[in-house]
Amino acid sequence: MIDKSKVACFSGHRRLSEDSEEIKKRLRSAVTFLIERGVEFFGAGGALGFDMLAEETVLELKRRYPHIKLILVLPCPAEQQTLKWCGGQRKRYNGILNKADKIRVLSPIYTPDCMLERNRHLVNSSAHLICYLRENTGGTFYTVNYAQKRGLNIIRL
Repeated sequence: MIDKSKVACFSGHRRLSEDSEEIKKRLRSAVTFLIERGVEFFGAGGALGFDMLAEETVLELKRRYPHIKLILVLPCPAEQQTLKWCGGQRKRYNGILNKADKIRVLSPIYTPDCMLERNRHLVNSSAHLICYLRENTGGTFYTVNYAQKRGLNIIRL
């Protein structure tokens, strides 16, 4: 069993309202901070926007810290999660899938609450949350509040 103190997860909006290079810089700093304090496992949900940026950041940092692991927790099978995405988004997503250390699919089919279940699973399995929260509605807002109630160490970008 993995020690939760060594696990972090991500939550953020699909649309990045700020310069993504600035967000990526802050994200890289936050992930490095946690790695240097013993975090080895990083869970992400495979969504567009912040999730993909976080996943790519972990994969880039694996070159410097080869012991860290990217764990994808998908709400449903990849082909269902990406059904309405454009070709470029799917290609980027598949590139991340191919490099992930572990992939866990929570539901065999898409359901109305599978995204919520994914977010809860990520929080319940982690001690830390790195988030990009700019709106007080939606899945990220719910996830950050849930993580606060669960007592996670929250790093807000």
